[in-house]
Amino acid sequence: MRQIKAKSKWVRSSPRKIQRVAELIAGKKASEALTILKFLPQKGARILEKVVKSAIANAKNNFKLSESELIVKEAYANKGITLKRFRPRAKGRAFPIKKRTSHITVSLVSKEA
Repeated sequence: MRQIKAKSKWVRSSPRKIQRVAELIAGKKASEALTILKFLPQKGARILEKVVKSAIANAKNNFKLSESELIVKEAYANKGITLKRFRPRAKGRAFPIKKRTSHITVSLVSKEA
């Protein structure tokens, strides 16, 4: 069984937000997953759509597979680095702001294999 992967690293969105969207496409056909992502309102859907398209392109160019026989085996978001910033507050205080990043991985398999 041939497994095709695509990754996107250091995406400026928290893994928790992207994982909510990724759970919707796991186990679906690649074309169906793209349709689902196209109509979701979340920012994570746009990012995940690019990664799925990249995985499909990898399958076409590197392994000569057609889009119709590809299935999304798994899609997940891991935690990346966290950018630490501070917001000035009253009386000389500062409150921390954590700008989280994600590493997104999408794995496809072909139906016939």
